[in-house]
Amino acid sequence: MSSGLINTRMTARYVLLALCLAVFAAFMIWPILLTISGGFVTPGEDGQKQFTLQYIFGVFADPVQREGLINSLLIAVMTTTLCLIISIPLAVLGTTFDFRGKAIFSALILVPMILPPFVGVIGLRQLLGRFGAINALLVDFGWIDPAHPLDFIGGARFWGVVIMEALHLYPIIYLNATASLANLDPSLEQAAENLGASRWTRFRRITLPLILPGLFAGGTIVFIWSFTELGTPLMFDYYAVTPVQVFWGIQEMADNPRPYALVAVMLGTSVLLYALGKLVFGGKAYAMATRAGTQATSRKLGLAPGLLAALPFALITAVAVLPHIGVILASFSEPGSWYQSVLPTQWTGSHYAGALTHPLASGSIHNSLLYSSLAVVVDIGLGVLIAWLIVRGRVRGASLLDSLAMLPLAVPGLVLAFGYVAMSLQIGQMFTGAGAETPNWLQIVGENPNPIVFLVIAYAIRRLPYVVRAAVAGMQQTSGELEEAAVNLGASPLYAARRVIIPLIMANLIAGGLLAFSFAMLEVSDSLILAQTENNYPITKAIYTLFERLGDGPYIASAMGVWGMALLTVTLVGASVMIGKKLGSIFRV
Repeated sequence: MSSGLINTRMTARYVLLALCLAVFAAFMIWPILLTISGGFVTPGEDGQKQFTLQYIFGVFADPVQREGLINSLLIAVMTTTLCLIISIPLAVLGTTFDFRGKAIFSALILVPMILPPFVGVIGLRQLLGRFGAINALLVDFGWIDPAHPLDFIGGARFWGVVIMEALHLYPIIYLNATASLANLDPSLEQAAENLGASRWTRFRRITLPLILPGLFAGGTIVFIWSFTELGTPLMFDYYAVTPVQVFWGIQEMADNPRPYALVAVMLGTSVLLYALGKLVFGGKAYAMATRAGTQATSRKLGLAPGLLAALPFALITAVAVLPHIGVILASFSEPGSWYQSVLPTQWTGSHYAGALTHPLASGSIHNSLLYSSLAVVVDIGLGVLIAWLIVRGRVRGASLLDSLAMLPLAVPGLVLAFGYVAMSLQIGQMFTGAGAETPNWLQIVGENPNPIVFLVIAYAIRRLPYVVRAAVAGMQQTSGELEEAAVNLGASPLYAARRVIIPLIMANLIAGGLLAFSFAMLEVSDSLILAQTENNYPITKAIYTLFERLGDGPYIASAMGVWGMALLTVTLVGASVMIGKKLGSIFRV
């Protein structure tokens, strides 16, 4: 092959790399920078913005915002801790022992991921409300006075948020812990056992340090997710948290730097805590990590020990699916029929029809299908290109591109959504300065906004890591020689990609695309913030709006939640079948 042709191909690769970096710069870095910079400036007397720290300090000086930040941190810490307490023992049991029903229980562990926690709150409130199912059951047993029911939620909204988020997010740590345990070299533990170390000592001194990278990777996502979660506190009416305060401040962004400062502090806190955790837990663990030189084998248990090992899986799954059961029961109950009773007293299936015919519900389903489908098209096209540059490109900067592609998992969705609002306001100022009117499709807030473009971009950027990681895994499992042979025979790189690469990694692309589509359909932060008018509402914004309305609104919202559960169930099962144990790597920063 001539040197000129090689140089031309390398130049083309660097052009593609530059285009990918430009996409991240425009739709991820710029919105974040706008958000951060907005909290450090104030309009001067001459109209020019001046640097200031007064709004940043004001966040810590304001007792309301300070309380919100502290509550958000406590929620994140407690949620992550609870997820670790749940996930580590289950992962150790699942990788160490082989028992009857293990495959089924391992699949059921992922069930909580099929419903956003803010939808599960609907079911939890039906179960734990003052006149809900649990109190009715306690009254039936004669354990409490019906005139004085227990206030599970009203008096413990903080713990309600923590438990709801932990029951949704623990599978992320479980997947990462299981993958890390599967990669351990069993000879290390065998050597320690031969030296007389107890099981607890072996776990504490060998196993735990070696799986810290996986725990840190999963714990990072859980911490940032719960720290910036918007939907669950809203549904619990727990407003003393930073994400809700940011949500209420959206309408003030045009002329008030305070919301920018609040988001900047929240983002800075996330980055600082991530860096601190990386320093304390990440560095030593990564240095010690090793891949198994011999295949680890699980010990087969008999009937009685096997039942004992399966019991924690069954208990955790049973508790985790309670909110889902509550949502399902609410979706079949007549309005007002599930009151001071263990089960609804009247049943109906009309809410499912309402979820398809109600103007707000049906419109939101159409909108979400449109937004999510367009986002997946963008993700697959961009994801394949990024994966090819990372695995096959052999270009400098591929590692940077890989990091940027995974960054949306670490950047709070609330921050990106807020950044897109800031981006739309900045664009509006450019049009105003040029004496022109800002097009509706570039507006998020205003008299007649049409945020379709921003919603599609937000969904695509937020779910791009799933497609990139799935495509990278597929390319790493296939040889590049077929592609090189096609190019050497005269095929263009684009033709070779379409006829050789895509067919070979199709299963991975389908799995990543399904995950991206389903999680985009049920995206919370972007939907709640970017969709300001009902005709643009996606499903999750419609569920929140319907839940707040009287009459059959909460019941239609429950039916919509069940439709979402069914969608994510099919998606996760399909993705798990297609990419197997590598599913956990999709949820790793």
